Amino acid sequence: MVTFVPRQAGRLADVPTFDRGIGGAESNVACCLARAGHSARWVSRVGADGFGDHLVAAIAATGVDTTAVQRDQGRPTGVYFRTAGERAVRAAAPAGGSEVVYYRAGSAAAAMAPGAFDRATLWSGRVLHVSGITAALSADCLALMRELTTPATGRPLLSFDVNYRVGLWRGRGAADQAGPEVLADLARGCDLVFVGEDEAEAAWGLSGPAAIRAALPEPAVLVVKHGAEGVTVYARESATTAPNTTAPNTTAPDTTVTRADTVTYAPALRVDVVASVGAGDAFAGGFLSATLRGLPVFARVRHGHLMAAAALTVPGDLGTPPSRAQADRLAALDPDAWGALRLSAGWTEAEPGAEVPTVGGSNAEVRNR
Repeated sequence: MVTFVPRQAGRLADVPTFDRGIGGAESNVACCLARAGHSARWVSRVGADGFGDHLVAAIAATGVDTTAVQRDQGRPTGVYFRTAGERAVRAAAPAGGSEVVYYRAGSAAAAMAPGAFDRATLWSGRVLHVSGITAALSADCLALMRELTTPATGRPLLSFDVNYRVGLWRGRGAADQAGPEVLADLARGCDLVFVGEDEAEAAWGLSGPAAIRAALPEPAVLVVKHGAEGVTVYARESATTAPNTTAPNTTAPDTTVTRADTVTYAPALRVDVVASVGAGDAFAGGFLSATLRGLPVFARVRHGHLMAAAALTVPGDLGTPPSRAQADRLAALDPDAWGALRLSAGWTEAEPGAEVPTVGGSNAEVRNR
């Protein structure tokens, strides 16, 4: 969808001018992956209007294949307006938090339904990434999401970002109250799930990664984000190598992999934040990029943090990601050097550091469950 970001701080009611950009959870992830050197395709629907033209062109300019995007002659492209604060996961946003206003009801994307896209298109990649936001757009979209998350032979690795947005579920009658339950059901049908600790508490009343894992035992990989603190990953043996590859297991030497979960915690970076919206999508893009490369779980998290830092240091949803070489060097920093990093606007253009050591198994806090 098209996003409008205020040119100055303040309430939406007080801001007179906005900058137009692109947004949307799945398209953001696709852009991150394409800019990280992967082949990425965005599958969606937009209106046959100027906003749709802009959205498709801007996403294609990042290297994403947009040939599967459908144009709707009767419905408009979705748009939203936001301020620069944190996303709202509760009915009442905290003072000083983000204001987000969606105009997506009746949009082209809201008309997505089962059968809208052929399976060959949806299953053409090694990973299929979807979001809980799509499920909130309409009953047809929810039906599509239920179809996509139903286990099936030959399905690629299915990645799901919970993305609980209370504003999208509000006003949908029974679906308003059922939103959290719907998201949990969808997550249980996926292979890899991303969820913020704040989302889990707001949606399901769960506190702490262990409680979240207990509620969602089905995904092979569960990524629990603790905001600016770090990330905890629960991963089973089948998830330690890249999807649909014969790459050798590259798990860190001190990681003992069993049929039970291997639990990995990786602290976040210190970042001078310009705007936080889009950081979750960027993290998912970095994590998926490292997953596709067959990197160890700890390295996947660090690559997620680095991609998120690129988004956090720009006003829009998409930052300029670090080069693969730069990201690999920073992801290989020892814990002290990683903790000493402080990234601010423009950091991906100016290499923040010289030679760094090779990553070692001692860099991750790893526990077995």
